[in-house]
Amino acid sequence: MGKSNRIQIAPKHAAMMIYRYISRKLSDQARAAGFIVLYLFGFQMLIIGTPLTDTLRIIGGVVFVVLGLAMFLEGLFIGLMPLGEKVGLQLPKYSRIFLTIAFGLLIGFVSTLAEPAVNTLRTAGSYTNAWEAPLLFMLLEVRLNLLIAAVGIGVSIAVSLSMVRFFYGLPLKPFVLSAAPVVLVLSLLFSFHDNLKNIIGLAWDTGAVTTGPVTVPLILALGLGISRSAGKQDRAAGGFGSIALASLFPVFAVLLLGLGLSSASPGPMEEQDFFSPRNRDAALSVFAAEEDLKQHAFTHGSSEARSAFFDDEQAHRSAVQSLAADASILGVMHLSTWINQRASQQEKELLHLSPGEQRKSPLPETAGRVLQEEAGASLRAVLPLTALLLFALLVFLKDRPKYTDEFILGILLALVGMTVLTSGIRMGLVPLGDTVGRELPSLYQADHHTETITVDQFDPSVVFETIDTDGTIHRFFFLEEEKSLQAVPFREQKFNEAARQYTFTRTESSRFRTQLTGFGVFLVLLFAFGLGYGSTLAEPALNTLGTTVEETTVGTIKRKAVIRAVSVGVGAGLTAGVLRILFAFPVIWILIPAYVLLLLLTLWCSEEYVGFSWDSGGVTTGPITVPLVLSLGLGIGGSLGTTDSFGILALASVFPILSVQFYGAMVQTRQRRRMRMAEQEADYE
Repeated sequence: MGKSNRIQIAPKHAAMMIYRYISRKLSDQARAAGFIVLYLFGFQMLIIGTPLTDTLRIIGGVVFVVLGLAMFLEGLFIGLMPLGEKVGLQLPKYSRIFLTIAFGLLIGFVSTLAEPAVNTLRTAGSYTNAWEAPLLFMLLEVRLNLLIAAVGIGVSIAVSLSMVRFFYGLPLKPFVLSAAPVVLVLSLLFSFHDNLKNIIGLAWDTGAVTTGPVTVPLILALGLGISRSAGKQDRAAGGFGSIALASLFPVFAVLLLGLGLSSASPGPMEEQDFFSPRNRDAALSVFAAEEDLKQHAFTHGSSEARSAFFDDEQAHRSAVQSLAADASILGVMHLSTWINQRASQQEKELLHLSPGEQRKSPLPETAGRVLQEEAGASLRAVLPLTALLLFALLVFLKDRPKYTDEFILGILLALVGMTVLTSGIRMGLVPLGDTVGRELPSLYQADHHTETITVDQFDPSVVFETIDTDGTIHRFFFLEEEKSLQAVPFREQKFNEAARQYTFTRTESSRFRTQLTGFGVFLVLLFAFGLGYGSTLAEPALNTLGTTVEETTVGTIKRKAVIRAVSVGVGAGLTAGVLRILFAFPVIWILIPAYVLLLLLTLWCSEEYVGFSWDSGGVTTGPITVPLVLSLGLGIGGSLGTTDSFGILALASVFPILSVQFYGAMVQTRQRRRMRMAEQEADYE
């Protein structure tokens, strides 16, 4: 009997159905990744004029991203999301609200660990110089797991509050209007502290990193289940607004973590002073061991930093010469890369290199090795989340997944998809964004050069000493050039007493307005806007949001209008982010006015507009956009020699909220005007 009821499909038709299903899933992700990758490739080759290195590797990484994201999302939709909705539907029936809140805390924390974009933070530390931003370096390198834990705690609090909203049908406005001002005031206070101000951009970027393909669908699935269980699915609390809280609370958590660690971190200082033995104790508070500090001097510092570390020129020379036999001190950096990027001419000569000689860059790590490493990370991310949901369903709710085979298939797809996705991000998107970001400033920078200056007949008696507030002694002398005086730091190892010569290196900076060309800056900003606008148009999640908004507002707000408003906002946000990196001004100069205006619009707009406008900032920061934009910003900062390159993701999130709320305010104003006109016409009749 059972066999007679089965639908028989010919193998040819079954294969065609599977092909169409897979191609539809892949086309969404290919459209999202295709534009942004082709845009970066085209800009690099046509405008900047230099070919990309490791092109085949980057293309392979992008293919991995498309395949991995399609499998990962499919695994979420048929595995984790039904499980989350089932738990959310039944949990309020069998437990009190405080147990539901406790479950929300756990699920928010564990889902953060499963976010693919969170892994991008693991690569961000390599862009940071410890002497310029010790606290930022500590968070990204030494205390990275603590940083991710803080982000997870912030998301867990946001999820639990969302569950309370869903359960009781509470509006979003009181939550947003209470949390956002606190975070803004704390950021403003941090801006007056030399060490704390460097983590503001990172903290706000973590809010964008968390609203990805794991956290957002899971929160919505749990919220939908709880709303249905409580009979409030038609109210505002059962709709939009969860993503907004999941973006704000991680910022607050990271700021508090930075405040707690600030007392254990030294303040920013000059490069040579940081590596000097006189400040060894302060420097070692940032590093786990002296060998790590030495490695940082070699991989991030200049030759002057290495000289200061040894405080003995002969020891410095010996350490450089030993690299030819053992380059383990360079960590993952290859010797040829160090020679091309970090070594001074004198250090190259110690390794017996001619002035124009360059060694080939090493072959990149193999795809097999990357896949193996990312597979382990995927298991650690997906399995705890799955186990927590299963535990709640099987033990507390005495239930089981409706379709066990689909559930198992979904988990397997999520594991394989996340492995392939994060491997593609590592091999393709991050190098692509970094390469374009490092080349981008060349469009507006004037030429600059480094020159070595030798002072003959140097007299040590002209050297002065100063002392700073922490007791550190600094030595310098004045050099007169073209009737102007320049203060030059004095280093013992640079003075050849026998020849009575002092030699130092001077690099002319090209970061400031005197070096800018108007057309070059225009091209850079046009590039940033086009990247943000075009990549957002291709986001499948944005199309879904637009459709949902149009249905919710019964056609009052059109899907295409929402898509355009969000895309313009992301383009404007990336433009503002790149502009602030180029001109090196604090990110709060843009963030605080934007959020103040946003809060005023939140007071003006109705609840439904507030919910979907705040959520629109979350759909723009997906697993494709986050690594590309973050590595792009850090690449620009690396090219300019600045550590404060974070915050670009935060601006790409807040500006679409603003643009959508502006549009919502216009629609509301138009509606109110029509209502007044209709009332006046009714009075005349």
